[in-house]
Amino acid sequence: MITAVVLAGYAALMGAAVPPLLARAHWAHRAPTAAVFAWQGLMVTFVVTAALSVHHLVLGEHHVHERLFGLLTFCGLATSAPEGRAPLTIGSALAIAAPMLVVLLPAGWLIRCIWRARRARVRQLDMLVLAGEPAHGYEATIVDYDVPAVYCLSGRSSRVVVTRGALDILSEDQLRAVLEHERAHIVGRHHLLHVLVEAFSRAFPRLPLARHAKEQTYLLLEMIADDRALRWHSREALATAMCEVAAGRAPEAALGAGGSGVLIRLRRVLTPHPRPHPAIWPAVVAAAGTAPLLPLLLACVP
Repeated sequence: MITAVVLAGYAALMGAAVPPLLARAHWAHRAPTAAVFAWQGLMVTFVVTAALSVHHLVLGEHHVHERLFGLLTFCGLATSAPEGRAPLTIGSALAIAAPMLVVLLPAGWLIRCIWRARRARVRQLDMLVLAGEPAHGYEATIVDYDVPAVYCLSGRSSRVVVTRGALDILSEDQLRAVLEHERAHIVGRHHLLHVLVEAFSRAFPRLPLARHAKEQTYLLLEMIADDRALRWHSREALATAMCEVAAGRAPEAALGAGGSGVLIRLRRVLTPHPRPHPAIWPAVVAAAGTAPLLPLLLACVP
């Protein structure tokens, strides 16, 4: 029971205490890619720890280490029962089902979110076939709509879409800057990370980690795209374009240049910060890799 309490406390730490601290971390906006990796590590850690905690609670301390081997066998991490120990029984299988539900819940939502996003993307692509026309020289599709908006549809048939209103109001430099922002989303496959955090937030809707991970990941991905656009375009061009298209809403399953946290991003674009410390990436990778291993080590110690 002590191990179960410790694991539950660790899960609460990862799911409720750490997310607000990471959301307020100043280094995250200077190293958005590392910060996205940190949020993914937190989500994995929470699922692993919650599953192990449930496993300990169901079996009790005196059976848990023997049955943990059964859990690992069930997951494909071990191949046979240790010498002198009984194979898995129906009762043990039922005990394994409880932690597996913790894992299958976000996995099920992930499948559903992928299916919904794909259906919405196909619907938008079909609409573009009927209503869109190619923008020669921009590698984009023009939609006859007065509200300025620029967005992209990622995936196998990726497409950058520009409304007629955006073409009328943006200068050449501004348009190319915002197009580069959208191509960064496509190249980085940011729609996959959107689906991941959406599935996690649906699986654990009241969890602070789910709320913060979704909000911050959306914002950080926009910052990553901003940084790519700034490699070839001026800060003034990108910032002005962001303001002009901020009112335009991207359709479902699309990533828009207005995006989330426009005011925060504008401040960041117009007020350059010092480069992140070289130690940030190794520290984040080490922390994100170690955090989900700690509960496994704790659960496996006899």
